[in-house]
Amino acid sequence: MRPDGTRVKGLTPIVQALPYIMPKRFDAQNWASDYVDEEIIKQYIRQKRRQGQIVTHMSVLAAAYYKAALENPKVNYFVMNRKVYRRNHFCFSFVILKTRADGTPDETALKVFLEPGDDVFTISRKIREHVERNQNAAHNNRTDRFANLAFSIPGLARCVFGLAYHLDQHGLLPRWIIDLSPFHTSLFITNLASINTRFIFHHCYEFGTTSVFICMGKPVPDPEAPSGSRKKLLPLGVVMDERIATGIEYSRFFAAFERYLKQPELLEQRLGTECLVGK
Repeated sequence: MRPDGTRVKGLTPIVQALPYIMPKRFDAQNWASDYVDEEIIKQYIRQKRRQGQIVTHMSVLAAAYYKAALENPKVNYFVMNRKVYRRNHFCFSFVILKTRADGTPDETALKVFLEPGDDVFTISRKIREHVERNQNAAHNNRTDRFANLAFSIPGLARCVFGLAYHLDQHGLLPRWIIDLSPFHTSLFITNLASINTRFIFHHCYEFGTTSVFICMGKPVPDPEAPSGSRKKLLPLGVVMDERIATGIEYSRFFAAFERYLKQPELLEQRLGTECLVGK
């Protein structure tokens, strides 16, 4: 048993066979694009801000994904060493830009853990707190400090990451390393709209347990909007590990995900502790 998940038993033969047919995560990646009504999200964000609540595109997307995952828990599974595991928590990772003391831009990866009682407001607060703590040019989070230590001695990084990869393959990687690793996550999000860039299909990392990667791109005009309309859509590039769920299970998940994005007010409702991620 791994510290971050439990082996799933009773799978059908074909599902058990998939990790052997496609042993690497990049073997099993499927790509899909989706377009979200940007006007609905912007209107919701403006409405909440008038009410004194701060929500962002990132918090709305993360909340919608999380609520849909609680209803469709197989998207929170992961594959490691040809075995399928049920994750015992839910978290998502993302990257922020910050400026070094000398003025050069830098990046750092953050990871936020969520609970079944979270709603869009608590998720927004958690994101904001993580960002505020890590935007200080002089501040390095635990992940940064671990990486800096690994690269401080020539050759050490290869040994450290090679050992971590080997331990992870056999379920022996300590929980504290898993908790600080942004690559051991239910979902990885990147917001390229924040740097005015089109969306991409970002690979799921082979190191770690990332099963789904979502990229938000800069909004684009709605091709079906009436002539003269300035309506825009938010494009999403989604890459997913097909070994963790069947096509119909992914279909049901994305139907719920889209429903929440079309009705973001539903994200204000707490699902309650009876809806467990790892059921």
